[in-house]
Amino acid sequence: MRIAEISSPEIRSSPGDPQSHLLSQIESSIKLLESQSPPATLSSDDLRLSLTQLKSLSPFSNSLKLHVWKLSYRLWNACVDLSNASGVKLNDEHAKLRQVSADLLFLAADVTEIPSPAFKSASFFYKTGVIWHDLRKFDPASSCFEKATHLISSIDIASISDPEERKLLLNLNIARSRTAWEVADRNIAIALLNRSKTVLFGLAENYCALANQYLIFGKTILAKNEISSVADALKLMNEALDLCEKGLRIVKRSNESLGLKELKSKTLRFMAASHLQTDDFESVLKCVRVLRDGDGDSDNHPSLSVLAMKAWLGVGRFEEAEKELRGMVVNKGIPEAVWVSAVEFYFQAVGTAGAETAKGIFLGLLGRCHVSAGAATRVVHRVLGDGVGSEGSKVRAKVVAELVSDDRVVALFAGDAAKERTVMHSLLWNCAADHFRFKDYETSAEMFEKSLLYVPHNTENRILRAKGFRVLCLCHLGLSKLKQAEEYIDEAEKLEPNIACAFLKFKIYLQKIEHDKAVTQVQSMPACLDFSPDFLSLSAHEAVACHALPVAVASLSVLLKFYSSGKSMPTTEVVVLRTLVTIISQDPLHDSDVLKYMKQAHARLSELGADSFFGKGEVGTRERNWFAVQSWNIGLRTGKEKNYELSWNFFMLASEFYGTMIDGDMDGNNVMVCKSLILAVTAKIADEKQRNVTLLESEVKQAIELLDRTGKILLSCSAGPQPNIDQTTNIEPYFLFIHTLDACDLYSRLSDTGPQLLRLIKSFASSKSCNPKYLLQIGLISSDGPRSNLEVATYALNTCLSSLLDSQSPDYGSVAQIMRKLISLSGVYKADTDDDEVYGMYRQAYRIMVGLKEGEYPIEEGKWLAMTAWNRAALAVRMGPSSAAMKWMNMGWELAGKVQGMQTYQSCMEDFIASFKDKCKATNSN
Repeated sequence: MRIAEISSPEIRSSPGDPQSHLLSQIESSIKLLESQSPPATLSSDDLRLSLTQLKSLSPFSNSLKLHVWKLSYRLWNACVDLSNASGVKLNDEHAKLRQVSADLLFLAADVTEIPSPAFKSASFFYKTGVIWHDLRKFDPASSCFEKATHLISSIDIASISDPEERKLLLNLNIARSRTAWEVADRNIAIALLNRSKTVLFGLAENYCALANQYLIFGKTILAKNEISSVADALKLMNEALDLCEKGLRIVKRSNESLGLKELKSKTLRFMAASHLQTDDFESVLKCVRVLRDGDGDSDNHPSLSVLAMKAWLGVGRFEEAEKELRGMVVNKGIPEAVWVSAVEFYFQAVGTAGAETAKGIFLGLLGRCHVSAGAATRVVHRVLGDGVGSEGSKVRAKVVAELVSDDRVVALFAGDAAKERTVMHSLLWNCAADHFRFKDYETSAEMFEKSLLYVPHNTENRILRAKGFRVLCLCHLGLSKLKQAEEYIDEAEKLEPNIACAFLKFKIYLQKIEHDKAVTQVQSMPACLDFSPDFLSLSAHEAVACHALPVAVASLSVLLKFYSSGKSMPTTEVVVLRTLVTIISQDPLHDSDVLKYMKQAHARLSELGADSFFGKGEVGTRERNWFAVQSWNIGLRTGKEKNYELSWNFFMLASEFYGTMIDGDMDGNNVMVCKSLILAVTAKIADEKQRNVTLLESEVKQAIELLDRTGKILLSCSAGPQPNIDQTTNIEPYFLFIHTLDACDLYSRLSDTGPQLLRLIKSFASSKSCNPKYLLQIGLISSDGPRSNLEVATYALNTCLSSLLDSQSPDYGSVAQIMRKLISLSGVYKADTDDDEVYGMYRQAYRIMVGLKEGEYPIEEGKWLAMTAWNRAALAVRMGPSSAAMKWMNMGWELAGKVQGMQTYQSCMEDFIASFKDKCKATNSN
């Protein structure tokens, strides 16, 4: 009987009856609710207020209770109508209205005309609690379930025969358990499920519902992937399995047992998964065996083969695992995602040894069912793995190469599989790139080649294909397969001619030692549309690495042309020039080319300024000094090799570089500037003598200007502290001597420079750098040749002689040489007009010889002195008796007495002198 069909006396309201008044208000609110159509804006405030006021007026008469029941059902039905309307979503207000309806029934309690009022009221609270639960409001849900339980707790279960009431008892316990589980009260939740075992009433659907809830809780725990909680999950799943088995023993009808059988199989599969988490592989195999031994189609479930395969892998029986995997090929019910996952897991466990199996399984699946391109990419990704560099990675790459080159696999990516095709290309490309980084060029080339299978032959992918051909060219270059490399780069150039192609061709020519072609290729690079000067720098590095120095020079020479264009350059101009000079300097035969680029560096230095060309600070100083030192060293070397013209040029460049200021400072290079200029002038004079030519007057003046400049530097270095002058470094005496020697040579060529030259010689002679050897050389040079200077020579030789005689251990060889030269000069330049002066020189020589050990004065020089002094008397003897004749003959006799081996000569001299004296006496007496 429906509540609406029960008759009840009419309830009339009166001003003094508050219960009737409140019921009228409730009924008005319900009518308003019934009149609304979705979407409706629900509000439970008025009804809840009226219900609160009505509670305070209890107890009620039976007729009033019946009226409350009817109002409750009307409210409930209105909520049901609204919730059944399409597009209406349950919310808190809807649940509150349902709660008011349930509370109204609870307020009315039992009504005489209504059968099982407690169950009906409990049903309202149960349904309302379910709504609260679905809204994730667990406190009001739990309250509703507890009220419903309280309403029916006093009823004897054995007396309940209505199927709906029996079902409510079980559902209520399960609902309370679910809510307790949600608020983490797991013990209460499981206790409520255990309590539910008493209200199954031998019904298959009840066993199924309770077992399913046990399984749900077990799956929830299992989903956390916590090993420590797997035991709890298995305990709950065992409860579910036990309920399924009990239910199957009780139920007789096959249609009723079907659900229990399916749930049992499902439970066993999850139990197997739980055992798998704890590595209890034997238990997994037991579960699989039970499932396969049972009736029905449970043995064909997709997960069984996967579970069995993982368990066999766990116990190390790879052959059994492979059988399970291969068995999946013939099972058409296994979804693609499942067998792909199985292949991935199998390969992960077995490793490289399973690569061939994975390939075979995949190709087998291709012939059995539709396989997607996405599945192929997953398998390839798994087989390739992440590690590269080991032998296993090469095996995996080889298997993948065979797999992806199969026509059936390639066909999977035809048509609209653009995304999957891109993924596959990326997988193969990245694998190839990884092997390339490990210098495994053979594997890398194979994988790059296979990646091209997944690049369509259309205009849109032309650039990508060109890129593939270029990297294949690089791989074959690494393998020294130059012919194949050239073929690939030719193909790339047809698709996309660019600077990368030009550069790779250049590398091929280098390795083929075709240097002329390499130079031509370098010179053509700037014509490429995407040309960048970086490639010229790279070309130079490659050429140096291949010891192709002419190619490196050509690359850097082309690069230099771009520095005046204003383009962004890969390195500074000074670095390029320095590199060029370094490369060319390795072959002394190319010193002229070195000079060319050194002069270019100096020209750019003059054009840009030191700070812009060399750089500032320490960098600029380092670059400047490098060019200066390089010029100096090559100048020295070419000078030693008697290539004086080059030596002159390099020393001049060295003086310019050393004299360059960085940040306004020469860094104490004054002395090196001075040395460079001195050696430059020396090289100029040497070159003149070597070529047997005469310097032009302008060239002589230029050289003298350079010497004057060095003279100023020398003067400044000795004049005390001055700004920007290095006071710590002194020039070596040898350079001062060379400076003086060059000055003697050059000044003697000009008619008006005699006094200046003499002052220079005197200044040098008075300096600490002077020594007798230097003066002797100056004297000898000044006395010989077409541009001799008697005054300078005489001064230098006399000064040298004085210095030698003042020393503690005179060099009598040099003394004798000076004496002979002075006597000779007097005879040549003075024509013996100053006889006393010449005689004085002989007398000085005699005095020097007096007291010396025998042979200490050079014998030959002593003989020369004795003989020339004796011979000077010859003219006077012929002209008649003369005191002059006696003077020279006596000098010759005295000198002969001091020379070893001239005793016989001296005896003859004595006889001649005696005879001459007698003759003179005879002449005088007549």
